[in-house]
Amino acid sequence: MDMKLLDRITVDRDKCGGRPCIRGLRIRVTDVLGMLAEGVPHEEILRDFPYLEPDDIKAALAYAARQADHAVLQHA
Repeated sequence: MDMKLLDRITVDRDKCGGRPCIRGLRIRVTDVLGMLAEGVPHEEILRDFPYLEPDDIKAALAYAARQADHAVLQHA
């Protein structure tokens, strides 16, 4: 995974309740992921949020992939 992408994700306890954001902006990773999950095209997200860059969307996806990559233990 490209660590430079993950450097775009910031966490600041004084912004957005400490939730992961894009480059210190007040747009949360979950906001970007939610739009993508609803089928909003990348181009529309970038048009609606002109301060975002294409790599910001990639970073949100990379962050989500990394967060989801953990073992799930099941008890028999």
